[in-house]
Amino acid sequence: MDRLSGGFDLDAHAERLRVEGFTVIEDFATPEDLAEAREALRPHLGSHRGRNAFEGFTTERVYTLVARGAVFERLTAEPRLMALLERFLQPGFLLTASQAICIHPGEAAQALHTDDGFYRQPRPRPAISYSVIVAVDEFTETNGATDIIPGSHAWSDAEIAALDPAEALKLARPMVMPAGAAVVFAGTLVHRGGANRSDAPRLAFTNQYCEPWARTQENFYLGVPREQVKAMSPRLQDLLGYNIWPPFMGQVTGSHPLKSLEDGWTTPVTRQAGSS
Repeated sequence: MDRLSGGFDLDAHAERLRVEGFTVIEDFATPEDLAEAREALRPHLGSHRGRNAFEGFTTERVYTLVARGAVFERLTAEPRLMALLERFLQPGFLLTASQAICIHPGEAAQALHTDDGFYRQPRPRPAISYSVIVAVDEFTETNGATDIIPGSHAWSDAEIAALDPAEALKLARPMVMPAGAAVVFAGTLVHRGGANRSDAPRLAFTNQYCEPWARTQENFYLGVPREQVKAMSPRLQDLLGYNIWPPFMGQVTGSHPLKSLEDGWTTPVTRQAGSS
């Protein structure tokens, strides 16, 4: 079934994103998607924990997730999500981050933060990036559900600086949602990963998308092997940056970056050096 035409109310989701800074797609991933995601993640989980309080000392993260399995390729370019993001980001928008997050029992809550705070333009402003968090496990009030502050995407720098942390937490709302649901939110929305007070881990994955002119968090040119990119869909190649944002941002020595995926391609610099 075409998910985009199967009862998805694009206008309603876009309006919630504009007004509250977030929206939830309840049926984003199918049970089959979730089973495939678990299997794809299985070899990568069980050995690495976070390096600091933000990553989470009892949290596992798998980076460059878009290249870890076909299910992640499909869901990164999921048609309903793409249509929704096209309402807010300019044509040619990019994937900026892609990771799985497994919060284990005993993990503390993150500090409140925004996902595009490293873009240092003053607030209030339109979001430069948008995030999606997909629940592989059900999100509950006790297992590390993401806490968000509705409406905080519109706050100014002064309002954020003046907010007492204790008062901010009173405004936070846990994103309780079933497995397979996804919350989509503006990069300017104040949120945090919740504490896991349960006796089981909470698995999710997240992708972030940014304006085509913005620098991405992950360097996918180096992180995803060229041969793997060649086999990806044109939409996913676009998201990884193998396209031009007019008039010429993203060019490779004056040529379209898709040429770099052609068999036998080498950089002009290498050819020049080797011809002397």
